[in-house]
Amino acid sequence: AFTAMRARGADATDIVVLVVAASEGVMPQTEEVISHAKAAGVPIIVALNKVDLPDANIDRCYQQLSDRDLLPEAWGGEVQMVPLSAKSGVGVDDLLAAINVQAEMLELTANAERGAQGHVIEAQYEKGRGPVAVVLVTKGTLKAGDFLVAGSEFGRVKGLFETGARKPKKLKSAGPSTPVAVLGLGGLPAAGDEFAVVSSERDAKALVQHRVDKARVERDGGRKGFTLEDAYRR
Repeated sequence: AFTAMRARGADATDIVVLVVAASEGVMPQTEEVISHAKAAGVPIIVALNKVDLPDANIDRCYQQLSDRDLLPEAWGGEVQMVPLSAKSGVGVDDLLAAINVQAEMLELTANAERGAQGHVIEAQYEKGRGPVAVVLVTKGTLKAGDFLVAGSEFGRVKGLFETGARKPKKLKSAGPSTPVAVLGLGGLPAAGDEFAVVSSERDAKALVQHRVDKARVERDGGRKGFTLEDAYRR
């Protein structure tokens, strides 16, 4: 489950922030994140957390990460590595500045004047609200009333809400880089599914059917049907 989560995260983001505990160094899950980020072609910024602990060893972390082809800027490389403490807040502003610098170098832009596209982060049923999907908008602007297709589910957006807040505010729209909770889908999409806004319910149904048919063909190895010859061979 964690492997799938890390792979989805690398595919959905523009910059990966790799958190490494300065007191522990590189762990197996650290190597896994590095592999997913490289496979997705996404740049990495390293946040060296827990530098306030007595057993923190930043140089050891630099060496371990260098051995995995992440050479720190402090050692003449290109990877930003920011020492910080999540507990005290020291270095967090430096991390945010590093992310901004990386974003400017990549010249990240998104067209907000179009139908929204993005990724499903998670989804669950909530009492009194039905299916609720948390999505990350990567292109365009998502608005209440839009027809939305997410994976093999579709529906009309009945409401958009903030995520992460104790009392989420209702939103009228969500632009690029905005995570938002969506109400109105007919069922639960899977985490990692792509979503897109279409012009009508008819288009939504057609797109869902296309995705279902494509998934069936891929599952059956490209066969359109199951014949008696297939049964005999098996």
